[in-house]
Amino acid sequence: MFESDIELKLAHCPEQVAAIVKETIQKVYPHYYPSGAVQFFLDLHSEARIEEVMYSEEIYLVVVRGNVIGSGSIRKNEICRLFILPEYQGKGYGSRLMDLLEARIFENYPKVHIDASFPAESMYLRRGYQIISYEKIETENGDFLCYHTMEKREG
Repeated sequence: MFESDIELKLAHCPEQVAAIVKETIQKVYPHYYPSGAVQFFLDLHSEARIEEVMYSEEIYLVVVRGNVIGSGSIRKNEICRLFILPEYQGKGYGSRLMDLLEARIFENYPKVHIDASFPAESMYLRRGYQIISYEKIETENGDFLCYHTMEKREG
């Protein structure tokens, strides 16, 4: 991967973002979470929910050599909805996307906040994020969605 291989484009189509998120959740999350938690994520990041936040978040598409391979969002000092399609994971694209989103946030805020899913938490720890709290939400079938909130300070 070269620096020129990846670009961010503002998303204008909630369907495209939702398709990336849905495919990633359906292929990756069942390895980490019970079915009720997976369904919670799918509902949380549905096309309708993405459409609701299109004007309150900066939602980006990740484009590599003309192919849309992921998405990431910023809401004030928070990185939200960071997803790289499964076939592109482990190739540095998530880290490069984080570099770009963090830089945007650090232009206006001294720290970045993120709710860390289990699949991505190790990447955030490697990037210098600190665990702030442990959260737990009860979902369908009595399943639980557990996650950490994390922060990284500039510098």
